[in-house]
Amino acid sequence: MENSKPTTKRYIHIIGLVMIVFFVISFITNILNSIIVDVKDSFDLSLTLTGLLPFTFFIAYGIMSIPAGFLSEKYSERTLLSVSFLVMALASLGFALLPQYGVFSITLFVLGCCMAVLQVIINPMLRIAGGEEHFAFNSVLAQLVFGAASFLSPYLYKYLVSKENNGDTIADMLRGWVPQDLPWASLYIVFALISLVLFFYVFFTKYPKFEKTEDEKAGDTSSYWDLLKNKWTILYFLGIFCYVGTEQGVGNWISQFLSQYHGLDPQTVGANTVSYFWAMLTVGCLLGLLLLKFMDSRKLLIIATSITIICLVLALTGSANMALIGFPMVGFFISVMYSIIFSLALNSVREHHGSLSGILCTGIAGGAVIPFIVGGLGEVLSLQTGMFFLIIPLGFILSIGFWAKPLVNNKTISLKKD
Repeated sequence: MENSKPTTKRYIHIIGLVMIVFFVISFITNILNSIIVDVKDSFDLSLTLTGLLPFTFFIAYGIMSIPAGFLSEKYSERTLLSVSFLVMALASLGFALLPQYGVFSITLFVLGCCMAVLQVIINPMLRIAGGEEHFAFNSVLAQLVFGAASFLSPYLYKYLVSKENNGDTIADMLRGWVPQDLPWASLYIVFALISLVLFFYVFFTKYPKFEKTEDEKAGDTSSYWDLLKNKWTILYFLGIFCYVGTEQGVGNWISQFLSQYHGLDPQTVGANTVSYFWAMLTVGCLLGLLLLKFMDSRKLLIIATSITIICLVLALTGSANMALIGFPMVGFFISVMYSIIFSLALNSVREHHGSLSGILCTGIAGGAVIPFIVGGLGEVLSLQTGMFFLIIPLGFILSIGFWAKPLVNNKTISLKKD
């Protein structure tokens, strides 16, 4: 470790590392949206068993978010980053060498645990490495990187599974590691290589001293109990739970829905639509940041959620073309929800913000539960009916705009002259 430096000094190599970590988290997390149909067909799964896959991944987020905070207080960033990437490499390689449903489920759970640890570490790193005065800009940049990775990951999937790439040296070599009828499993060879490269990079990198603010510290167990007695903590936890559940509930089932109801190829049209969903989510995030300068966040949440519900209904009931437009537009309008719910939560509680962040991040488990419910309903009734279930968590998010009473409102710019 290097000695502590003034916060005005910027550590470009650390900023770069954090951006890479954001990219990898998104790239690996959201590839499941694209491959879900292939996984279902490869292992001959029911919709319920298919829904268990994102469940195992996102439940790991929910389980590990708070423990990851305690680990970050005890161990250095280098240690936690190194161990996380090494475990990710081994888990990914393990599935590529033994591609079975049970092994895949375990791999997803292990990857989810590692992602939770990475998420806890990188935000304080970004604040110190980039300087506090640049943190807002760097955070937006990180969101752009995150969105770009979600947009690009389906194209790697298409590259590896497309028959048009037979004869391509790299694609053939990667597919050669896995069974011929499971070309999508070669993705995890790529993930293992990326994780291994990052393990060595992280291990040999020099780091500044990271001093966490009170908001970034995990807090002791008493602070968690105090927060759990506060109704606002539970309500905003449910808000994050509903948001991530909706985001993944749409993203995970887009490709299957287009294939089942409109006969569209999941490896081409399905993968492209998933990519557009994440691209529009990224673009919407930027527009949302601008609108928050001029609108109360609660009003923006009400408007965005109302339009999201309309877009979802049109995508589920309309023509193929309407679905191809509607699903990406859902991504566009849900983009502002996470940051608004999170900021309203932090502005509704006077203390223990670090512990509150840990509880809110546990709400990422919504990405496990809600897509699983959609799959279960799809098995019993129909996938269309299952996806209509997403209106319920969206309804709860809509309600936040009416009952939220933050201690501090977001600062807006008035366009009216005095």
